[in-house]
Amino acid sequence: MPDKVSRREVMKLAGLTAVGIAGCGVASEPAASAALSAGALGALGAARGGRYVLPDLPYAYEALAPLYEERTLRLHHARHHAGYVRGLNAALDGLTAARDAGDYANIKALSRALAFHGSGHVLHTLFWNSMAPGGTGVPDAFARAVRRDFGSLDAMTAQFAAATKGVEASGWGVLAYEPLGAKLVILQAEKHQNLAVWGVVPLLVCDVWEHAYYLQYQNRRGDWVDAFLKLANWEFAANRYAAATG
Repeated sequence: MPDKVSRREVMKLAGLTAVGIAGCGVASEPAASAALSAGALGALGAARGGRYVLPDLPYAYEALAPLYEERTLRLHHARHHAGYVRGLNAALDGLTAARDAGDYANIKALSRALAFHGSGHVLHTLFWNSMAPGGTGVPDAFARAVRRDFGSLDAMTAQFAAATKGVEASGWGVLAYEPLGAKLVILQAEKHQNLAVWGVVPLLVCDVWEHAYYLQYQNRRGDWVDAFLKLANWEFAANRYAAATG
């Protein structure tokens, strides 16, 4: 890797992933810090000493109520997201042990665990930042990009809502930037790592695993997605878009 890379290249290294397995500090904390500061995106779960850590929320547990109540958010963050962090570190430990022993009999399971837990960690880290108390407006520059690729803001949010509500089983709705076509796209991700497009930069993500909303919304996934859109942090999405395209 060159000693100096552009702002755009740094963001690609940190965010150009199959909707999730991003380099949020895999190698070292300084590398993660550089990638995150380049986009002024805050602490997004960088690794410390080579170990992934559960990031703090960018707001208090009760800050999103009543649309996203404290007990659901606390369980989701402190239990479920923490579980993906543990699983990710365990997968890396298992791969280290396999290399040391020269024994790759379990490589398929370890690779699957790395993809699943790694994508789960990255997507959840993005998810917390995809919401803000009361939501935010859509910045003008990002709104122009949305109108270019979707026709209107309403068309984009309608497609995002429909795609997210329609995810089969457990998964995510993802608004992303696709750099080859230089355009915004909306994807459905199953589990954490399936149905991705390699190279996209996820900008705004909504979790529709049942653990994300069932305590509060039961089986009313549609109501949860509608609530999420009222909390959507479009400024965060716009910042990631600017970093990816600048």
